[in-house]
Amino acid sequence: MNMIEVEGLTKRFGDIVAVDRLSFQVGEGEIFGLLGPNGAGKTTTIRILLTLIRPNEGKVTVGGLDVLTRPGEVRQLAGYVPQEISVDGELTGYENVLMYSKLYGTPRRGRKEAIDEILGRLELTERAHDMAKTYSGGMMRRLEIAQAMVNRPKLLFLDEPSIGLDPSAKRIIWDHIRQLREEFGSVVFMNTHDMNEADALCDRIGIMNKGGLVTVGSPAQLKESVGGEVISLGSANADLAEKVKGLGYSVVAISAEGLVDLSVPDAERAVPRLLESLREKGVDVETVSMKQPTLDDVFLKYTGSRMESGVSWSDARRVRRTFRRLRG
Repeated sequence: MNMIEVEGLTKRFGDIVAVDRLSFQVGEGEIFGLLGPNGAGKTTTIRILLTLIRPNEGKVTVGGLDVLTRPGEVRQLAGYVPQEISVDGELTGYENVLMYSKLYGTPRRGRKEAIDEILGRLELTERAHDMAKTYSGGMMRRLEIAQAMVNRPKLLFLDEPSIGLDPSAKRIIWDHIRQLREEFGSVVFMNTHDMNEADALCDRIGIMNKGGLVTVGSPAQLKESVGGEVISLGSANADLAEKVKGLGYSVVAISAEGLVDLSVPDAERAVPRLLESLREKGVDVETVSMKQPTLDDVFLKYTGSRMESGVSWSDARRVRRTFRRLRG
């Protein structure tokens, strides 16, 4: 059974179409991600799935339950970690999770054991009785995941799970998300604009742009759809791209610096022939690099543009530092 089924989902805010006829499914045991820039409609979609806002059109079921007619039951199935900070800095880590366990209706008997277990799984036991305002950004994010997982939800919703974290802290969060999926069997539904995050975590990815879903597949399938490896060429010759196209190659991008990216089935074999053919046409290539297709290349193929990063690492990190300073 699919844990999430979305058909024709549309949400408008006045004249603005935030989500446009979205349709997809998420199966049991999956980590499914919506990848796209800020403003693509990802957060609106997750809030509809969580029954926090109502759609204008479409049908949505979560765990077999209609989000419009059975919202209370849907919420009992789900844990949610929003982009915004959701911990109280004036409470300890333990007290934050305790508050959520009560909100979820966790029975008094066994409550302490459940809290201790999830704090242990997220490596927070030693700091459980410290004020949350003293936590690092990575610890704070782990505490937010602990809050969402204390009732062992069937679905865990994560909105930008590693926003504002440095690369090392991101990898720790990613490892914990994988472990929670494996140990609890929860479906994980996440939104992200971080292509590395989507590539590292997701079994399948839906790419969103301007409220619509442009393609869905596993990271490997999506990158394969680009059409092979990518060769990047640099030259002082202004018509490099036209020369490359004239040789029958597919140009997938031209950077602001004038680098020309082309897709080929076998880059190592293609490069010598390509360079020789360009020399014969009077084009001197100054730089050559090869790479495997990335999700950025996939986004470019299906939307016609590169994806902007949205909120920068420094901006997001500053939000968390400001939170801790104000709480202090």
